[in-house]
Amino acid sequence: MREPYFPRREQGPRIAAIGGGHGLSNMLRGLKQYTENLSAIVTVADDGGGSGMLRQDLGMPPPGDIRNCMEALANTEPLMRELMQYRFTEGTLAGQSFGNLFLAALNGISSSFDEAVARMSEVLAITGRVLPVTTADVQLEAFFENGASVVGESKIFYCKKRENCRITQVRLLPEHPRALPEALAAIREADVLLLGPGSLYTSIIPNLLVDGIVEAIQASQALKIYVCNVMTQEGETEGYTVSDHIQAIFQHAAPDLFHLCLVNSSPIPREVAARYAAEGAEPLRYDADACAALGVEVVRRPVAAVVDGYVRHQSDALARELILLHAERSVRIAGSSAGARTDAYRMEHRR
Repeated sequence: MREPYFPRREQGPRIAAIGGGHGLSNMLRGLKQYTENLSAIVTVADDGGGSGMLRQDLGMPPPGDIRNCMEALANTEPLMRELMQYRFTEGTLAGQSFGNLFLAALNGISSSFDEAVARMSEVLAITGRVLPVTTADVQLEAFFENGASVVGESKIFYCKKRENCRITQVRLLPEHPRALPEALAAIREADVLLLGPGSLYTSIIPNLLVDGIVEAIQASQALKIYVCNVMTQEGETEGYTVSDHIQAIFQHAAPDLFHLCLVNSSPIPREVAARYAAEGAEPLRYDADACAALGVEVVRRPVAAVVDGYVRHQSDALARELILLHAERSVRIAGSSAGARTDAYRMEHRR
């Protein structure tokens, strides 16, 4: 069986990936095997855990999601990787990551947070770039169906559980912060724009509430793909379908922001699904007609696996499918017959 042709990494497609949390960093870890032309545009609305402590104590943007992305793209010695991932276990620093502290120190000697991120990227010799979506000090506010609201990304989970109803809207405080110019440039220059995977209301949508981001995505001629989560998320999207996720993004951003959605087709073991169900989560249901009514084509690919008892996107499989989608859709632009040949070629190599 022949392997499909992939260009050298330095000649790979220009990809801008927008999101946050572990989903984004996991995807980046796979994508860097195929292209060096990566830009991760990362939310800065987090206010919990070690990031929240540094944000409160030092008045800096939260470093956690950005650090995770840099670690995923790093090309360093194992000792440096281990050092960046180390978490203190005792004293006032208990639970804090050394990588967060390192970025905080760089922020202290740099003229701006984005400069500190760039300096840490050099130290870690990362593939591509990691960019905060904004350097403004923003908080996330969520509103619920029953009229309740809460301010603070880390409080949304608990409020959602207490109110026991859906989130209807989230917004940034202050509203309309300015996007980092480099983030807008990365979107303009991209061949592929990726949204997700990650928490719908706390990792993906906050980026779209930053001034200029949605307009840049709309103006882009890139292939735009929403990478949907594999499971619903307790405390955020219980009971949601694929179309519910798409509708929420369109509601907060703009209709027709993207026309392609990648979802998982790998089966979830029954015992794993049962454990998730006990926690209020389930495999995300693909409602084809509702997605089509929103103008979105859903592509189903085997991109998930069970790791340590948890369902996760498999970084290598996800990256491969995204690169293949770009290659396939790029050929289709040249003509439908070429696209049909690509489909046949693709199926041959999936057997």
